[in-house]
Amino acid sequence: GAPNVSTATAVREQHGHDESMHPCAPPDVVVWPQAVEQVQELAALCHRSRVPMVPFGTGTGLEGGVNAVQGGVCFDLSRMDAIAELSLEDFSVTVEPGVTRKALNKHLRGTGLWFPVGTVGM
Repeated sequence: GAPNVSTATAVREQHGHDESMHPCAPPDVVVWPQAVEQVQELAALCHRSRVPMVPFGTGTGLEGGVNAVQGGVCFDLSRMDAIAELSLEDFSVTVEPGVTRKALNKHLRGTGLWFPVGTVGM
């Protein structure tokens, strides 16, 4: 429905670029799935119709990965922001893709754990 789908130019342009130097390449439509099953159904529909799919988190990437250079459907995953499971014993947490580092650290407050900006692989 309308609150979960948009073809408005401003919304499409917002989702057609990140922090990279690449020019804006907006998708044809932006959707906000709120459950894994919705993502699965949308992905299956796009696959059957041969429509490109572009995932969107917060738009802070530096690579141009959200640019919809062939149009398609942008999956804005920001509303999938549940923290499903926290295991203090093995320092692991299961989250949905819309969970931000700030939200995770707020959830971890008081446990002695935090999720820093990482330098994995460096």
